[in-house]
This record gives sequence, structure tokens and C-alpha cells, in this order.
Amino acid sequence: MCGIIGYIGKNKAVPYLIRGLEHLEYRGYDSSGIAVSQGGEVITVKASGRISDLKSKLAGIELTAKCGIGHTRWATHGEPDDINSHPHSSMSGLFTVVHNGIIENYLPLKKELLGQGFTFKSSTDTEVIANLLEKYYEGDVLSALSKCRRVLEGSYALCIICRDFPDTLYGVRKGSPLHCALKRTESFFASDTVALLPYTREIFTLGEGETAVMKKGKITFYGSDGAETEKKAERVNLPEQTADKGDFPHFMLKEIYEQPQVLRKTLSALVRDGELLPELSELKKSFFALQKICFVGCGSAYHAGLAGKILMERIGNITCVAETASEFRYGNTPLDGKTLCIFISQSGETADTLAALMKAKEKKAKTLSVINVRGSTMAGESDNVIYTEAGTEIAVATTKAYTAQLMALYLFALCFAHERWQIKRSERDRLLSQLSQLPEKVQSIIDRRDRAELFSSLFDRRQEGWFIGRGSDYASAMEGSLKMKEISYINTGAYPAGELKHGTISLLERGTPVVALCCEERLFPKTFANIKEVKARGARVLILAQKKSSQALTDEENVFLLPDTEDEFAGLLQAVALQLISYFTALKRGCDIDKPKNLAKSVTVE
Repeated sequence: MCGIIGYIGKNKAVPYLIRGLEHLEYRGYDSSGIAVSQGGEVITVKASGRISDLKSKLAGIELTAKCGIGHTRWATHGEPDDINSHPHSSMSGLFTVVHNGIIENYLPLKKELLGQGFTFKSSTDTEVIANLLEKYYEGDVLSALSKCRRVLEGSYALCIICRDFPDTLYGVRKGSPLHCALKRTESFFASDTVALLPYTREIFTLGEGETAVMKKGKITFYGSDGAETEKKAERVNLPEQTADKGDFPHFMLKEIYEQPQVLRKTLSALVRDGELLPELSELKKSFFALQKICFVGCGSAYHAGLAGKILMERIGNITCVAETASEFRYGNTPLDGKTLCIFISQSGETADTLAALMKAKEKKAKTLSVINVRGSTMAGESDNVIYTEAGTEIAVATTKAYTAQLMALYLFALCFAHERWQIKRSERDRLLSQLSQLPEKVQSIIDRRDRAELFSSLFDRRQEGWFIGRGSDYASAMEGSLKMKEISYINTGAYPAGELKHGTISLLERGTPVVALCCEERLFPKTFANIKEVKARGARVLILAQKKSSQALTDEENVFLLPDTEDEFAGLLQAVALQLISYFTALKRGCDIDKPKNLAKSVTVE
């Protein structure tokens, strides 16, 4: 979602700020801006649209400042225009602020400030913060910031310039991530570690309620109580994000092609010397005492959790539930020390998932997070962590991060079932062998991208479509439907195939595309009957099935045959095929594939 960058050092700040913003582009945004301390004033330049629009505005301005902040905004309060773009300054320009998060009580605070004579230019909640700082300021920025925090409700990561201290940046966080880094005589703030990796791998992550005061080559940290504190940097080993698509026209296609390598890396990281997930040795000791497992995530991560739930129930013999994080955090799911909650997030910063994690901890449930980013907030808050090895994913629509999550959850289910004596070592090894073959089978699907391109013609001129399946195929249907919606803007729905006659089939029109997922062999006859039902009513059906079902499909027109694997693992192969079909559909429709409208990569606000 929104991105923050801050720089203070020996060089001109603007090139660092722009480069940082470009590293944060993948998160999704609709405007950007910078502010720098120069000549006793704070100069702000901002623009709606792409960072290229901001660069055009900066082209005619000579900015030699060596201290500044920048922001990419994803609109929440106020339209995505130049006025509402960040940074925002207080009434007199004393304080200039960039902000990630949402201030929930900004309206009463704004009303109070207006009554005290403060003026506002924008419709944002952020401008309230800048004016509050000016209201409370008596020469001490930290004191003003402390008073401001006491009245703010909601989430925020802030990077602040005070005109009185042109050689200092201030940062504070509550609920939204903020990181710091040092490189000799230079210091940096960023909301995402990828913006810091070009300069250093040693990253400081602010904890909840912590503040950082940054000067050239120096950072001082303060705890939530205001006392100065020591903080240790953590080494982040992610490769530096680059904007290089290579020979690919889009990052999404490049990341689809990277999946075989990502799956191999995830497997090798999580299986060592024949032991599954050795880093979870302490958690394994509690497996026999567990009575329930909750899988929690948002969007594609929720779909991965649903697939994990289905597999875990089948081989682990334990009660499981899968919930979206936004419902879990406000629901009343019974939780206790005999419950394991598994939280799934690519970034490790997803606001609803992080809040759900904190709720589970309050209820004394055991927590395990499946995440892709070391040093993320969820990594620090979880009792246990499984790291996937997807690397940086730039396209907003997840591909390789999703299949890496599936691989991690499949491995966890095997580990759990074996440790609880629900499957024998021989069965565990057989299933593990099947998993080890998935990277090669994914590659075989990618090699047949022409089939996906052909089948995309079912959708490219339509405005709606369906995805149906049963069991683990239904989890795949949900992910396939989401992928099609988010990048091609086609209104698709995912339905359990057995529910069609309970109302859904009344929506069917002649020519409506229906993707039928049929990789559950035991449920194949049932789903095949549903296929006949929708075809009889004029639907155009694409069937995804394993090669072992090919004989039963000889009379079907549109069939995408996938390599044979264990039925419960077929969802990973289906995901890759559906990613390609969605990609080519969006390509034919002329959509912005890597940056779909209104979407953000990392949803760090509720």
C-alpha cells in the first residue's frame, strides 16, 4: 500500500528519495511526493499519477537539500489528486509529515483544531497529525510527538521534518511498519525493507510505539515509554529488488516463470537431511496436545489457508477452520492454549492478519506465521515462523508467493500428520516425493503457455464468468476467480460445484464461461455431472483435470490436462495454469497487468 522513504546524509537527497519511491512502486499507489529541508524552509513537490509525473515536476527545480522524506499514496481519505498527495504540512509549515495508516478519530480532532484557528488544505487524515504537532510544539519535537500520540487513534507510521531542525528526521510507528538503516554517513527510513537493500542488509525495525531520531550516520531509538533504548539491526538476505523485467513484457509473467525455482528453494529450505521443518522443533512438542488449527489470511493467502485446512483435516485428523483475517479479528472463534493459529501473509505486514495474530496471542493460542519477508512485523510477533523463499514479488497479483505458501502448508501438514502418528514414515516419504516433483511439473505447464493463451479466449470478451469445484478444487476455484477479477476486471465468482442447484445456476446465461476444476479423483463423477448441467444451459466450459482423467474427457472440447500428482497437491498446479489464463485474458483486454486499478500489493491499513 502506501510507501515511505526518508534520507539524510552527505549527498543530495532527491535522487535517493526518488529511487526509494521507485522501489516501493510495486506496493500500489495513485500519487507521490517529496519534501526536503533547504535554505531554512521545507520545499514540497507532489503529483498525482505515476512517479514519472513527479519526476517531470522536479525536472525544473534545483534542489540541493541533503535531508528529505518521500511518499507513495494509495488514497483512503480524499481523492487521489495533487492536494491530497503526501507530504502534508502544518498550518505554518513548521512540521511536514508522511504517513502510512489510518487515523480513526481524525474528524473530531480536525473539528477541534478548526475551532482553535488551524486551517487545512486537504481532505486527508494526515494533515491532522501535522497540525497537532504544531499545536503541541514548545521547542521539543519528541515532547510534541508524545502528546500527539496520546490523542491519535488508529494505525500509523510517520516520518517527520521539523523546520527548526533541518538536519534531523523523526520516525514513529503504531500498527504500520517502519524500518531504519545506516550506511557510514547516511541514514534512511523506509516502510519496506526492499527500499533499503541497495544500501545495506543491516536493517533496524521499529517496534510498536517506538520512535527513531535520525541524523547523518546516526539513529537514536526511544521506547514506547519515551526512554532511550538500544536496538540491534537484523540482517535481511532478500535479493535487491530491481525494476528489470528482462525479456518479459510484465513482472507478473516473469514471476510466473520463476515458480519452479521458487518451489525448489522453498523445499530445500524447509526439508533438511530428511527432516521436515526442523526450525519448528519446539512447536512439534505440542502437536499431540492440540485440538484445533485455525488458518487465517486475506485474499490469496486465505485461499492458501483453505487448501491447507482441507489437506490437514484429511491426513492430520484434527478439527480445522479457515477464516479471512478481517472476520477472524472481530469474530468469537474459541481460542485457547490447545489451538494453533496459522497466519499467512506474503509481506508479514497485512493489517488485518497482524491484528488477528495479536488477538490470538491475547487468547493464549499458539501462533505460527507463514511469511515471505524476514524482519517483518508478523515475524517478530509470532511464536513460530515458516519462511517461504519467493523473493521479492513486484506484480500486485500474487503468483510465486502464493504457490510458495501452498508448498509450505503442504509440508507442514505432512510434518504434523507424521509427528502425530496419523501417517507412517513410508507414507510421509511417498507424499514428500510427490511434492519434490511439483517444480518440474509446474515447468511443464509453463512450457504449454500456448494452451493457456488459447483458453483465455473464453473470457476476453466477457464481463462475467464462473469457477466451480469440490473439495480442494473449490479452494483453487476461489483463487482462480480472484486472479481473473483482479487483473482483467471480469466479474467472476467461485462456487462449490454441489451448490449450483441451490440458486446459483439461475445466474447462468448462454455463452457464460465456466472453469471447472476436476482434480479430486474421488469427486470427479460428481463434478462432471455439474459440468453437464451448466453446458445444458449454454455455458462454455473449460475443464482443468489431471492426465489420469483424460479418457473420461475425450468428448469435451476445452480441456487443460495437468500432470498427475496427489489429488490434494493438484491445487498448486491448477494455480499456475489459472495464472497464465488470467494473464493472457488481461493482456487481450489491454489491462494494466502489474498494477491493477485500485489495488495495492501490501494492504497495511484496515
